[in-house]
Amino acid sequence: MKITKIYEEAKKSCIICNSCRYCEGLCAVFPAMEKKREFSFNDLDYLANLCHQCSECYYDCQYAPPHEFNVSIPKQFAALRQQSYEKYAFPSFLGWAFQRNAFLTSLVLVLCLFLGFWFANSSTDSLEANGNFFAIVSYEYMVSVFSIVSFLVVLALAGAVLKFSRSIGLSCFSLRVFLQSVKDVLTLKYLGGHKNEGCTYPNEKRSLMRKVYHHCTAYGFALCFIATTLGAIYHHFLGIVAPYDITQLPKIFGVLGGIMLCIGTLGLFVLKLISDKNLVDKESVGMDYAFIFMLFLVSFTGFVLMFLKESAYLAFVLWFHLSCVLAFFVMMPYSKFVHMFYRFIALLKYNTEEEN
Repeated sequence: MKITKIYEEAKKSCIICNSCRYCEGLCAVFPAMEKKREFSFNDLDYLANLCHQCSECYYDCQYAPPHEFNVSIPKQFAALRQQSYEKYAFPSFLGWAFQRNAFLTSLVLVLCLFLGFWFANSSTDSLEANGNFFAIVSYEYMVSVFSIVSFLVVLALAGAVLKFSRSIGLSCFSLRVFLQSVKDVLTLKYLGGHKNEGCTYPNEKRSLMRKVYHHCTAYGFALCFIATTLGAIYHHFLGIVAPYDITQLPKIFGVLGGIMLCIGTLGLFVLKLISDKNLVDKESVGMDYAFIFMLFLVSFTGFVLMFLKESAYLAFVLWFHLSCVLAFFVMMPYSKFVHMFYRFIALLKYNTEEEN
């Protein structure tokens, strides 16, 4: 009943927006909205994930609260996105667990994984590793665990993306549309506000800081992924075993990526804390905080691991870091991480409609 109410409120706002059309030049959402005469739940999922929550429409709207029409597209679409993460999750019960209490589920998962690493690798030799990570957690054990989890995560992500694509009616698209959508995602085209002057977030004053922090987070994550890939190449093809020094590419990319992740996640966390409460959906903000916190924890514990490489506490720090990384991996298909895939799918549909 509560979920139906969320969709009905958003549907009413979309009908009012279609009648007004004052905001049609702000972003992709309103031109996409105007192509609809009726709004199914799947249509609303599409529009909600197309929305980048720049919030400019809220401050421009004459029907925004406290008006009786209660048109609040950023807040209502945030609630819909939260529902879509659970709705299209694969398998669905894990989506339910993370959506109900993201922080508790994440912390319990980290604790269980930490205890698993501890019990499996707490030999006397591993506690006297002298900077050698593989003396603490064997290479075979580490690769086996991460390979299994990565496979299951990719499977879950693929299942969720496929369900969402079918639901919103995305069937085929041209190469031009695909490249345009990739460009829109990489440049965060719709996160800069009207004419890229900055979006009205965290308040009515225009700022590009949210876009900057998003870029830091996204590209920091990409650099860390590159660092991990280079580490695998060094190990398997060049015979150069970790840990690497600061002059080697895996460490260079890893440090740069970690710094960008810490800056980006801390910035986004602060912006959420100080954001206009009229834009915040209280039911979904918990997952946002949990996701940002876990991503920060992954990057921060990586730095702690680097500085405590010769410490007697290295084993515990390594187990905790690996637990955070694995927990984040498990969390990815059921958290805000999937918004990058859903938003890309939504942009594919929007750009296809614009092409036609």
